[in-house]
Amino acid sequence: MNFDLQELSGTFSVADVVAAMALSFLLSVLIGYVYRYTHRNVSYSQSYVQTLVIVGMVVALIMLVVGSNLARAFSLVGALSVVRFRNAVKETRDVGFIFLAMAIGMACGARFYTLAAVGAVVICVVVLLMSKFNWFALDVQRQVVKVQVPAGEDHTPQIRDVLIKYTSEFELVSTETIRGGALCEVFYTVRLKKGAEPGDLVSALQERTSGQRVTVLTGYDTTDL
Repeated sequence: MNFDLQELSGTFSVADVVAAMALSFLLSVLIGYVYRYTHRNVSYSQSYVQTLVIVGMVVALIMLVVGSNLARAFSLVGALSVVRFRNAVKETRDVGFIFLAMAIGMACGARFYTLAAVGAVVICVVVLLMSKFNWFALDVQRQVVKVQVPAGEDHTPQIRDVLIKYTSEFELVSTETIRGGALCEVFYTVRLKKGAEPGDLVSALQERTSGQRVTVLTGYDTTDL
């Protein structure tokens, strides 16, 4: 029995493969280090950064396989469509890094080496600048005020009077009963006026609520509420 094996790698040379793989690896590693350096939250994942490198190289390999063959491209799309990912992306910026790694891999696989290198460097510099100078940050730091009042009595006017005096803005978040309905606990988000101290706000509220417990939690961001 004779097997007729056709070599299909003639559309690219060994040098093309080495260059695409090496450049996609180096640029993906650069992207990974930029991601690690600019990451600020506690959700950092080493495996995610390693995945960025893998994605960049795999996409480059896929582009080498596809080349300019339209039928092969549709075949790969069909094959890859069966892949399902269960892990949700924790941050929006993580999606951006995934697309960046994919774009660099595509450019390397298509043998647009200059485009891949320049594009990766420019975008990484932009990410570093945004992180260093904290672009588009919104100063929305607020305090959370928790006030306990006796149930059955409407202390809202007294509380509002104090909040108007000590805060520049406030918003009612929730109201709930505690201790078997004996007390009512009210939550507000507030922004203290310049010069106003949390202790002064607590004292003023306690005077209006018959000495009930008042708590001011500082350092909150409205996106966490």
